[in-house]
Amino acid sequence: MRRNHLLLLVDDDTDDHEIFRSALSHIEDQITLLCASNGQAALQMLSAQETLPDFIFLDLNMPRMGGIQFLSEIKKSELLRSIPVIVYSTSNHPHDKDRSLQAGAERFVTKPAKFSELCSMIESVIKQKPHNASE
Repeated sequence: MRRNHLLLLVDDDTDDHEIFRSALSHIEDQITLLCASNGQAALQMLSAQETLPDFIFLDLNMPRMGGIQFLSEIKKSELLRSIPVIVYSTSNHPHDKDRSLQAGAERFVTKPAKFSELCSMIESVIKQKPHNASE
């Protein structure tokens, strides 16, 4: 049985929002995408949401509050800490990957160069059991 998915993309690049949204339209599941331009805006959005996202895709380098600081903040929250966070960055530097995973990210993904790879990556993530799925 299919279920709707709610994803949050935290990225300051609005072009990436549109590419991500376009990739989601190619995936068969029903997916709602929320977008925030930085970690601070994402925290405000999460505090106002009735339904928490199944997954958060997080860029590292953003103004106001970057990815690592955002990750640190949500891991302090009883309500938010169980949401799987996928760091989604242009970086492929091992230090960024290590820092992200140590801060609590579930996965570290370098932004794919090909649209088809982006679609495949998103599909592989949403096939995981979401944190708020009931059994």
